Amino acid sequence: MKIGIVLRPSSPDIKDLFIKVKTEFEKYDATVYLDTNSAKMIGLIGIEFDRMCEMCDILVSIGGDGTLISLARRSYKYNKPIMGINAGKLGFLTDVSVNEIESFIEKFFNGEYRIDKRMMLKIEVDKEKYYAFNDIVFSRETISSMVDLKVEAECLSDKNREKYWLNTYYGDGVIISTPTGSTAYNLSAGGPVVFPLTKSLILTPLCPHSLTQRPLVLPSDFRLLIESKSKVEIIIDGQEIVHLYNSKAKIKIASKSAKLIHRVERNYFDVLREKLNWGEK
Repeated sequence: MKIGIVLRPSSPDIKDLFIKVKTEFEKYDATVYLDTNSAKMIGLIGIEFDRMCEMCDILVSIGGDGTLISLARRSYKYNKPIMGINAGKLGFLTDVSVNEIESFIEKFFNGEYRIDKRMMLKIEVDKEKYYAFNDIVFSRETISSMVDLKVEAECLSDKNREKYWLNTYYGDGVIISTPTGSTAYNLSAGGPVVFPLTKSLILTPLCPHSLTQRPLVLPSDFRLLIESKSKVEIIIDGQEIVHLYNSKAKIKIASKSAKLIHRVERNYFDVLREKLNWGEK
């Protein structure tokens, strides 16, 4: 088996953890590759990212949730399963902790794991395509201005493809989130927690000018058409910024899902209780 690894950027101290993970995989005759940027950071020789994705059977992120999200976005077209090893703080997605590395890799090679398919979003802006794992945020460019977003929806499973005027959002912006991303920025903005394997689009307004604006959950076969006559920033997973001006953005569910490798015993509700401090111990 060929394993491709990506490390959290700007973290040269993560080298010892990488060596540990590499050693554990090599116990099972796996060949481990490290992408070029990660390798440079820790003084090693790596392989170009796209080449690594093409040739490897699985990809591994070592870092926090942000590292995994970045890997899922960058490797989207290769559709490879991703294992997340948590060297961060939160760990909503990267559920293999540092002290579980040896035991989980053993379980992995014994077939004791599961793969969850997580919905991703596709956005088209001025004929350019981008992909989001967590969310797409339409935000004002300056703190002194507000956005005025007209949102239309069309049902892709409807033969007539009739467009519906959904809403006009006037305020700081709007978040379009995946169910996985419902516990990220969406949650902070007052949006709902949605089970991550659900197929749906979540729209949550940011500081709307009208108190009647509320979060909205739409079916997965809807496509959103978002128009702005003023300058708007589109922030994709908090990692990439695209500008929208006097144009339309088209958002729908991507044709491929991210495939995350998890422990068999992982329970999403246990994660919620632990991370959000729900319920009594």
